[in-house]
Amino acid sequence: MSADLCFSTAVELARRIRAREVSVTEVVQAHLAQIARVNPRVNAIVTLTAERALAEAREKDATLARGEAVGPLFGLPVAHKDLVPTRGIRTTYGSPIYRDYVPEQDALLVERLRAAGAITIGKTNTPEFGAGSQTFNEVFGRTLNPYDPTKTCGGSSGGAAVALACGMVPIADGSDTGGSLRNPASFCNVVGLRGSTGRVPAWPTDSPWGILSVPGAMARTVRDLALMLSAMAGPDRRSPVAIAERGDRFRGDLGRDFKGVRIAWSRDLGGLPIDRRVTKVLEAQRPAFEALGCRVEEGAPDLADARQIFQVQRALSFATRYGPLLAQHRHQMKDTVIWNVEEGLKLTAREIGEADVLRARLYHRVREFMERHEFLLIPTVQVPPFDVTQPYVTEIEGVRLPTYIDWMRVCSDITVTALPAISVPAGFTDDGLPVGLQIVGRHQDEWGVLQIAHAFEQATGFHRRRPPLAA
Repeated sequence: MSADLCFSTAVELARRIRAREVSVTEVVQAHLAQIARVNPRVNAIVTLTAERALAEAREKDATLARGEAVGPLFGLPVAHKDLVPTRGIRTTYGSPIYRDYVPEQDALLVERLRAAGAITIGKTNTPEFGAGSQTFNEVFGRTLNPYDPTKTCGGSSGGAAVALACGMVPIADGSDTGGSLRNPASFCNVVGLRGSTGRVPAWPTDSPWGILSVPGAMARTVRDLALMLSAMAGPDRRSPVAIAERGDRFRGDLGRDFKGVRIAWSRDLGGLPIDRRVTKVLEAQRPAFEALGCRVEEGAPDLADARQIFQVQRALSFATRYGPLLAQHRHQMKDTVIWNVEEGLKLTAREIGEADVLRARLYHRVREFMERHEFLLIPTVQVPPFDVTQPYVTEIEGVRLPTYIDWMRVCSDITVTALPAISVPAGFTDDGLPVGLQIVGRHQDEWGVLQIAHAFEQATGFHRRRPPLAA
């Protein structure tokens, strides 16, 4: 019963709860038991709110007994990334500076998930301030990949991806600047969507006009992610860049005929170094799209200057957010965070302005490319999961990488296009490590991205393979 509940899809679990085939209390108890059994081996959930979750579950069972209307996520346990403020629940940002910090307000996405009926069960691990696609910090230590605990789970939403893969939660939230929803999804055989700026509004934030980092959803299937997105998306006056469209549409039928749809297929996004093990896995999946009726063509948009744009805008955001901390807490900050802050503090007005201009030009080049191709298919990550003791990748196929974030350019280059992009399970290396396929869609077309990701998922079934230690 416990395993059945923990690895049920979120869609099916929500249906069973509404039909009173299973109680909310039973669902929460099953997931807490799975956390107790598996989490000590992978370190995904770092703050647990068991008593609070059980009390809320009993209240929700009483709500059902009274026949009251319930939300789309009613009774589903959810874990929040430890970068997300949660009222009354410790939120450390993976930093010793905030080791004991307890916020007095919820983030907007937490408000929305709770309003839709979800139950907070805990917080998931993240690297310090979300910096880097490898989940470790001085507060909680490393989070391990459930498919091979000697390997990294990716990041920065690494704890969320592992919790999902191990059946500890059916849905989880995260955030993405240079790949933090997509990278751990690829490394852990789950689904992560970086939506358009404003699809899931960000609040609270000191940079409400920011267009680099976005909050978002993760799940084990595309339908589950769409269900979660339906509750998270929609306008809010606290976010000046929020998209006006309501989230309800994401609860619709994802089925679609893809006959004749033009797709661009790129092994390396215009020349990025890609580990040959990743290429081998993904090349085997190209026929799946041809079988769906798609017209698959070789090609990639011109992403010249994408690296420069991302490096400048990321450094600027680090200087803005963490610059004030550096003077007082330098000894408590990891070297890559310090480097990124100092890179931002060195920027000139000309460099910042030039990055904005270059990004505008890049957007229009990519827009024209995407008018000819409805989707772009590329690797999610340039390497398979690597040794968990290695902070970041420094070389790929003999190519030396200059910074701690260059090994994620296949994601960060897409970030600066502002296009929605999803990572969906696409197979395994010869030694059993997950590999994700990144599907990029047109401007604000999350719906189309979800539809084609769902079609690929149903055609291939890679999402059904569970990590042995969680079975």
